[in-house]
Amino acid sequence: MDTHAAPDPFAVTTEARLRELYDAPLEGPLKKVTHRIEATARAWIAASPFCILSTVGARGVHATPRGDAPGFCAVEPDGTLLLPDRRGNNRLDALRDILEDPRVSVIFFVPGASEVLRVHGRARITADPALTSRFVERGKAPATVLAVRVEELFMQCAKSIMRSRLWGGTPRPEALPTMGQLIAAHRADGQVDAADYDREAPERLNQTMY
Repeated sequence: MDTHAAPDPFAVTTEARLRELYDAPLEGPLKKVTHRIEATARAWIAASPFCILSTVGARGVHATPRGDAPGFCAVEPDGTLLLPDRRGNNRLDALRDILEDPRVSVIFFVPGASEVLRVHGRARITADPALTSRFVERGKAPATVLAVRVEELFMQCAKSIMRSRLWGGTPRPEALPTMGQLIAAHRADGQVDAADYDREAPERLNQTMY
């Protein structure tokens, strides 16, 4: 890396300048946030075989993949999200971060679905046998489980996965909640009709893809 490179004259260094470059956010994306895992979000997590866990600590930021059969993460009756820590490389980057800063973000993917579910909250690490024993696979329990108290969650729209063609021809699971159903469940004002949202989504996405 060239430490003597000239400064970027186009660098964006203030929020005011950032806002000049982008349109104002629409009302819908601002209001689609909820603060609990309700029925549609539970169904999404149950269908997800893969998520990315993001953390931050004194050693920097980390994003680590977590995956297993669909439903490998669980949701407690009180809405606590449980993520088993399967065998890995034992670097423990994310877990060491959580010891210093419990804030986490988790993104849940479902193959064939272009939307993703984003969950933000605060995690604790537990080795409680009553919890680790719930996640036994091939006779092995995870060493620990992350228990995440959810503070915010919302759906991310389909554009990035559609542009990347990530899933190729993988079909969307039939029983998976639609984006309209999820947003209708998450918006507190009840101003979204799920059927209308889903019917209008393809053309809206096509018009705003780039």
